[in-house]
Amino acid sequence: MLSSQAYDIAIVGGGMVGLATAIGLAQANLNVVVIDAGHTDAVVGEPRLRVSAINKASQRLLENLCAWTYLDTSRATPYQKMAVWDKDGFGKIAFDANSISETSLGAIIENDAISYALAKRVGEFDNITHIENQRLERIAFGEREAWLTLANGDNVSAALVIAADGANSWVREQCKIPLTFWDYGHHAIVATIRTEMPHLATARQVFLKDGPLAFLPLYEDNLCSIVWSVPPERANELLAMDKVQFERNLTAAFDGRLGICQLESERQAFPLRMRYARHFARHRLVLAGDAAHTIHPLAGQGVNLGFLDAASIIEVISELQQAGKDIGDYAQLRALERWRKADAMEMIAAMEGFKHLFEGTNPLKKAIRDLGLNLVDNVAGLKTVFIQQAMGNKSALPKLCR
Repeated sequence: MLSSQAYDIAIVGGGMVGLATAIGLAQANLNVVVIDAGHTDAVVGEPRLRVSAINKASQRLLENLCAWTYLDTSRATPYQKMAVWDKDGFGKIAFDANSISETSLGAIIENDAISYALAKRVGEFDNITHIENQRLERIAFGEREAWLTLANGDNVSAALVIAADGANSWVREQCKIPLTFWDYGHHAIVATIRTEMPHLATARQVFLKDGPLAFLPLYEDNLCSIVWSVPPERANELLAMDKVQFERNLTAAFDGRLGICQLESERQAFPLRMRYARHFARHRLVLAGDAAHTIHPLAGQGVNLGFLDAASIIEVISELQQAGKDIGDYAQLRALERWRKADAMEMIAAMEGFKHLFEGTNPLKKAIRDLGLNLVDNVAGLKTVFIQQAMGNKSALPKLCR
């Protein structure tokens, strides 16, 4: 039993962002506790439905945290190419890592496999206490510390709390931090698909009139994870279809690019909402990952934005600690909050712009997006900029992502 234990940092949430943040802070010699409502096991057997397109900046973070070596590489799929096209137009663009002398643009990895690798790395630290299968019951903030009470009655205190407990963050709600949010009017259908033709390590996305459909390459040559964004009523139709009907609709929607599609898993759907917390930090509190922001999965950037949060928090808190400053004082956290808000708003605005440009059948919009895609595809310098963006390479990256 912990009874009443004091730490430098208490991280609420043991997902990818929470665990990555814990490792980086522990490497900076801070004493960390992670309060995890669940438990992470090794990923075996059939592919998990939730996967992420990990860009190069996120990969460098995981490498610098020495967690990448724990990743089961047999379940990770580096992708060398990306192909995007407009189903009812002539616009298309293709990226190839070879064009910029890179071996890959990123990797498709199951979320649970990333979490497991991070949890294995966490286990190497004496200054990380990882409490699993335990929820918070109460949280209170004082001038010098925060106090957290677990469901089993144990108490924890910390100079700073990092809320990394997901889109429906309990900590954010308890702290009454308001949200700016809107419904994208889409549900995302996810499933594992076996294709007639091999994916050739290429991530593909087609823009349909009612939303984008992505095929992400998995670790078998003919296995892909799909993310199909459609209006709620269309999602209900697709979920209600029998296996054969769904496969026919999917194959047609994807222009038969990989031949006949066969469903290899259950289908799941979840509503897509943009969320943006009004405050990313308060006295003794920082929000990270989905607790601070959620975006449309249009470009698969959600987890990469969360990893940027982790790397930024590690960098700023480590520097405050080394300078002998109070790591939980809001006056010291304001610069971090501005940094993270700016990155999140940039990504939200970009996703919103893409979504509006590529939805619907307005002839003018179709002409603009088709011309735009083809312009980028045919102008080498411009195309390189877009490839670097897709890889997460930009200015002002946190040190651990460089």
